Amino acid sequence: MLTAEIVALLVAAAAVAGFVDSIAGGGGLITVPALMLAGMPPDQALATNKVQGSFGAATAAASYARSGLVDLRAQLPVAALAFCGGVAGALMVSAIPTGALRVILPVVLVAIALFFALKPGLDDTDRAARLSRGAFALTAVPVVAFYDGLIGPGAGAFYMLSFVMLAGFGILRATAHTKLLNLASNMGGLTAFALTGQPLWLVGLVMGAAQMAGAWAGSRVAMRIGARVIKPLLVVTSTALALRLLWQMI
Repeated sequence: MLTAEIVALLVAAAAVAGFVDSIAGGGGLITVPALMLAGMPPDQALATNKVQGSFGAATAAASYARSGLVDLRAQLPVAALAFCGGVAGALMVSAIPTGALRVILPVVLVAIALFFALKPGLDDTDRAARLSRGAFALTAVPVVAFYDGLIGPGAGAFYMLSFVMLAGFGILRATAHTKLLNLASNMGGLTAFALTGQPLWLVGLVMGAAQMAGAWAGSRVAMRIGARVIKPLLVVTSTALALRLLWQMI
């Protein structure tokens, strides 16, 4: 049984996570440990995290769409691919050995952090795309979405890197599109987890309300300041996630 004090702490953690995640991703760094500290086993914590995280991702995606940064009609087929990728990844959790990937993941996340910290000229300006829209939707999107369903941590950073490096998006526009696809693959993973992971729905819904408030505030900050706040926070969250994963291996 969760006491009122523990629920209050989970709500506070969800609000902070929603703020951070709407700007640079990595909200799970806050909520998953909080859920586990509340006494949930890992599988249930991950499933419940998918419930509450979906509210924050939806709020951020809607905020960015209302601002004109995302054309929802054009992106819905891409989001559908992300949803299917998330479902597939979550269904394959028990069938695919992920040990080696978890060892490599911290190195990749540190590399992403260094890229955004040191790459000159990264701002909110769009650049020439390396892949066509169709090629990007059929390659990068399903791969990251599958990873999101299979493992999850760092998916937002991988979406961001893909949009910047392959689609040629500026930092703010990449963040806006990342939130939409993150929502889609998160919902796909949640669909599978709902059948197998036994999420605590009531806790997830209560935390989801706090996620919405945090995500609304975070997306407003991101749209007002842009790359100047997104890049440093992305570097911090990617590095923090890498350190957490390394700590879990010790």
